[in-house]
Amino acid sequence: MSDPQAPNPQDNEKFQQDVLTKLAFASLTEQRRARRWGIFFKSLFAFYLFLVLIVMLASGTDERASFESGKHTSLVDIKGVIGAGKDASADNIITGLRDAFEDKNTVGVILRINSPGGSPVQAGYIYDEIKRLRGKYPKMKVYAVITDICASGGYYIASAADEIYADKASLVGSIGVIMNGFGFVDTLKKLGVERRLYTAGTHKGFLDPFSPEKEDEVAHVHAMLDNIHKQFIDAVKAGRGNRLKDNKDLFSGLIWTGQEGLKLGLVDGLASSSAVARDVIKAENIVNYTPRPNYWQRIADRIGASAATKLGTMLHLDGSMLPQ
Repeated sequence: MSDPQAPNPQDNEKFQQDVLTKLAFASLTEQRRARRWGIFFKSLFAFYLFLVLIVMLASGTDERASFESGKHTSLVDIKGVIGAGKDASADNIITGLRDAFEDKNTVGVILRINSPGGSPVQAGYIYDEIKRLRGKYPKMKVYAVITDICASGGYYIASAADEIYADKASLVGSIGVIMNGFGFVDTLKKLGVERRLYTAGTHKGFLDPFSPEKEDEVAHVHAMLDNIHKQFIDAVKAGRGNRLKDNKDLFSGLIWTGQEGLKLGLVDGLASSSAVARDVIKAENIVNYTPRPNYWQRIADRIGASAATKLGTMLHLDGSMLPQ
């Protein structure tokens, strides 16, 4: 005779099935909830990226639109190291200068410079273009306005302007040329490392930091630097003329404050860009003609480089073979 209190096997089996069903539905519900939150956060992130792109594009838009109908002072910024492929490259600066000169509403042009210098070649290109534009538009005046620093190649460019202005605490000058490096010959000896260098051409390896210096090669480097220095000095003298004071240290590579530069004839006055536009050019509205970065192109370049890197990894290609 069976015990009425004993559990029914069928009831146990039904109970287990109910529990498993509830667990399965709970798991599905949790997965759906997680998927919905995932979609939400991904959408939010995509929206954030979209806003960032809009802001970037807006910051790169042309500032000329609001002033196209009126007379204005045109401004071109030279910021940072001067060099090919940089924001302060000859291509960028010359493009801005040409646009400024060609605008019929331009009353005068300001080169606002904040640069420690850079490539003498790029600086020379800009200097020559300023001279050419001044010759083509003889009634248009160009004013260089120095902010924090205008040294070396920066001053090379500034000297092409009709007048140069600075703040009393600006750093001005450094009319010189430099080439530097390191020598590791003794270091290799101490480490017991043998240097092996193979060249075709007697002096092909003359800048190799692991090889001893040779007197004739050092003399060649000095002659080369002296030649570039002379080009720099000639350009400054041509631009500044008799405004330069007779000072033995003027072309020594030293740097001065704007206040000291005024006494030496390196600058013509102490003023900001807005002051020059208002008081000298007599056109207070300033329109910036500095070419803006093409953010779409930069993004495309980065995406392209990233895709190329992934492809190279998949194909086991050497990194040097990938596009730079």
